[in-house]
Amino acid sequence: MKYYLLLLLFSLPARGQLTLPACHRLAEQHYPLTKRYDLISKSAAYTIDNLRKGYLPQFSVNAQATYQSAVTQVPLSIPGVNIPTMNKDQYKATVQLDQVIYDGGEIAKQKELQKSNEVVSRQQLQADLYALKDRVNQLYFGILLADEQLKQNDLMLADLQLGLKKTQAALDNGTAFRSNADLINAEILATQQHNIEIASSREAYARMLSMFIGVPVDRVEKPAALAVTDSIHRPELLSFAAQEKSLRLQDQLLTVSTRPKIGFYIQGGYGRPGLNMLDNSFQAYYLGGIRFSWSPSAFYTLKKKRALINVSEQEIAVQKETFLFNTAMTVQQESEAVNKYQQLMRSDDAIIKLRAQVKTAAIAQLENGVITGNDFLKEVNDENLARQNKSLHEMQWLLSQYNQQTTTGNL
Repeated sequence: MKYYLLLLLFSLPARGQLTLPACHRLAEQHYPLTKRYDLISKSAAYTIDNLRKGYLPQFSVNAQATYQSAVTQVPLSIPGVNIPTMNKDQYKATVQLDQVIYDGGEIAKQKELQKSNEVVSRQQLQADLYALKDRVNQLYFGILLADEQLKQNDLMLADLQLGLKKTQAALDNGTAFRSNADLINAEILATQQHNIEIASSREAYARMLSMFIGVPVDRVEKPAALAVTDSIHRPELLSFAAQEKSLRLQDQLLTVSTRPKIGFYIQGGYGRPGLNMLDNSFQAYYLGGIRFSWSPSAFYTLKKKRALINVSEQEIAVQKETFLFNTAMTVQQESEAVNKYQQLMRSDDAIIKLRAQVKTAAIAQLENGVITGNDFLKEVNDENLARQNKSLHEMQWLLSQYNQQTTTGNL
């Protein structure tokens, strides 16, 4: 991951500017939840490796000592013939090897199901991490908006400084009142205070974004407008598909569980009695054979188990339908927001042009003593508000586009 981060950092635009796609990638790499990818892979690998061992010979060791209240006796009495009687205390130790010959495909199907469950977990994690994009968008565009506000405030300060210069000249010539200069000076101080507030908010956004992506945030690049689309390609849809596949494999595993199983075994033992029940001495022995097992009782619950799987499939279908409905509603809202801000931006330039003309005239009028400082400040503030509105509308327009593409999964 360190090499990946270094490569990503070197691929950033010149002058240390961060791009929005780079922030998305860094956030996904840096977020603590990403560590689950490795844990999911390890867990699946361990489980599959354990399942593979089901094909290996299985060894078992058993030992027991018993005392019986009665033993088997031969109910005959033949003169001259001594028929031995079994001891009531008996001992046995065995070592047994069992080998699967045919398990109906159960181990293979369990391995396939485990791999499918791994995909489900990874897709769900990817869906959880995808939510980071929306949070990164809000912080990233918050920084951009603060930068635009600072830029517009600097323009306003320049206008105020020019107005103060004109007023001071008129004051020196005796054609203006001191109160006009004082008003403009007060507005300059207020604008500088506003700059401090905006810069503080920008710093807060930058620190939060830095926490998400794991690198310092200085300048961010303004993203280009997007060609939006309503088609949905969210990772949640892949998660739903993976869950559906897992349920199909569970249904197939039910079929496998009804099949017979065949294996062979070899057992070696030592005890009293051995295989000859009439010999009371300790003996070593062995035996081996083929074992066939089949349990018709598996069919007792097969129908209900399949019905439960069917219910789970219906639940996933409902979740998917609900997700698509809610996503489509959100996309519609964001699409309307994009159109709204686009319409507002069309008139912003015209408003700014008119306000700039009025402000330019106000500067000349202030210099000639035709208007008061309050009148001048009103025109300067109106033009600044128009410029601020344009910057706000543009950022909201871009943010709505990126939010829409994030919601549809096309970002």
